[in-house]
Amino acid sequence: MEPVRSVLYLDFDNVFGALAKLDPKIAMSFAEQPRAWLRRLAGGGQDESPRRWLVLRCYMNPAGWIPHPENSGARLYFSKFRPPFTDAGFEVVDCPRLSHTKNGADIRLVIDAVEALRADVRYEEFVIASGDSDMTPLIVRLRASDRRTTLLSPSDSAVVLGAVADRLIGGEELLELLEAQAEELEDDLEDSAGVNLEAGFDAPRPNLGLTEAEAKVMFGELVAQRYAQASEPMNLATLADELRGELGPVTSTSRWFGYNGFTRALQALDLPGVKMSQHFIWDSRRHAAPTPAGADNGGPQLPDPVRRVTAVLKLPTLPSESWSNIYDSLAGFVAAYEFNLTEATRWSRDRLAERGIRVNRQAVGIVAHGVAYGGCPLYRQPPPRAEDLATAFVANVLNRAAATDIDLSSEEVEEVRNWFGVP
Repeated sequence: MEPVRSVLYLDFDNVFGALAKLDPKIAMSFAEQPRAWLRRLAGGGQDESPRRWLVLRCYMNPAGWIPHPENSGARLYFSKFRPPFTDAGFEVVDCPRLSHTKNGADIRLVIDAVEALRADVRYEEFVIASGDSDMTPLIVRLRASDRRTTLLSPSDSAVVLGAVADRLIGGEELLELLEAQAEELEDDLEDSAGVNLEAGFDAPRPNLGLTEAEAKVMFGELVAQRYAQASEPMNLATLADELRGELGPVTSTSRWFGYNGFTRALQALDLPGVKMSQHFIWDSRRHAAPTPAGADNGGPQLPDPVRRVTAVLKLPTLPSESWSNIYDSLAGFVAAYEFNLTEATRWSRDRLAERGIRVNRQAVGIVAHGVAYGGCPLYRQPPPRAEDLATAFVANVLNRAAATDIDLSSEEVEEVRNWFGVP
């Protein structure tokens, strides 16, 4: 498969700042080890061609900073990360502030991208790493020029921006891309120190000795065995968690053996009679299809203001009580374990599935993003309570609704607040 001739334009301040709100550990991994995630991004996957990076450009405010995640009261300056990006092959473009609130990164990025359309070399794909809504006209312009567009963003509004891009790498997919890198570094430390850094989690420590080829064969054998022995539809979240525990970190580092997702890896096995839904896998020859939540009436009946907010902000359509259950599960995780965003969303989804509450990991991730942007990050100390998460998530939903000109009366605001779990 011929590699795609690609360019990558990264608004460092925007992406790093957004990641730091979600998980400081992942943000530091992103900034300190760009070569690792750049290599994974270049590798493509089962459904996309590999990339050949022709242009790598990082737009950075040399005087920019965020509060240091580890040293209270100290500042973490962006200039600290210039050498790793230079070493990874990026051209680092200095973009000092033009005003109190804006630097010049977005306008420089746009100018460079438009000029690249007139270059002698035809760039087939533009990867824009930014969550700034100002990028929407640029992506539309690139797409109109018959160029593939990929948006890479941890922003909670990325799903809306993604509507104009050919591909969105955001939310859980982006975090797992970066988390795999953190797991590799952690495994290296464990191998050298002979200790288990994840002893606080209740999952078994994975087998670290498998190569990717060996793990892929074992994956097919384990799935076939469980599939043949299952007496009823199997929960996908639980199955993925079990296989991840048995196969080890190779499932993350290889992004499920190059398939870019657990479900795609299952589909590639071509099991006889297989059927899959958002939550289950089953043998249609032996099992009755599971009844999806809300099947009797096509899903929960949303109040009109909730329906409008959900549609515009691209939120999952869930029963009101499901939101409170998500807050409870996330609060349970951060109260019991050392914080890790990827593990928090995975653990919460699995605990909800065990209780018969059908909520996918994307919905849990949306809440995790929303509470961070609402001023209550999950890594906060002391750990936030469920009611803190509910308040922060609803505040973020209402702020985003106002920013997109959704007109809500005071009574409608109360309906939205009540639906999402804030009385």
